[in-house]
Amino acid sequence: MRKPIEKECRVKKSPPSVQPILVLASASERRRNLLEQINVVPNLIDPANIEEARRKGESPRALAERLAREKAATVAERHRGAIVLGADTVVACGRRILPKAESPEQARHCLELLSGRRHRVVSAISLVSPVGAMRSRVVVTAVRFKRLNAVEVEAYLQTCEWQGKAGGYAIQGHAAIFVAWINGSYSNIVGLPLFETHAMLTSAGLTGLRLPSD
Repeated sequence: MRKPIEKECRVKKSPPSVQPILVLASASERRRNLLEQINVVPNLIDPANIEEARRKGESPRALAERLAREKAATVAERHRGAIVLGADTVVACGRRILPKAESPEQARHCLELLSGRRHRVVSAISLVSPVGAMRSRVVVTAVRFKRLNAVEVEAYLQTCEWQGKAGGYAIQGHAAIFVAWINGSYSNIVGLPLFETHAMLTSAGLTGLRLPSD
């Protein structure tokens, strides 16, 4: 019996289009990795380095959106004619905003607060187009932690994954075993909601995914 002839799949590639320059207004390695996941590689990394203090009475959503807009606007001033992407992520229990943990004590406090409870991860993305127009989106993901015991908390602190993380944890690491469920975007919890980010980049002039060339 003759073997069927295997046909090689060949897809004709369109010629590369001229893409606007993309500047990421963030030094976050997590955000760069998330963009690379969809083959979007910024031409430049230029952190805004703005003051990120919360204003009196400011809600988690309002804080995240204001900071994302300020980051994008600040960096856009330095890169006229480019697409500038700014983002900010806030972890909140009710109206309480959790810090980016800088010490084991801060991280422990966050984990004990989140233990057995539901919290929200609020990310804002702001994009300045090549003509200077700004658009913003806010994405909220609900997360519930299992009830943590003292041994689990201490073991997680030893990983040091919590350093600099909003809420004192990184879902893409060992803390994944703490998460009982999520409602919403997973990539939002990591640091950048990819569906919304890609849609905004495309609308600003990036023609879909930046696929690698041969």
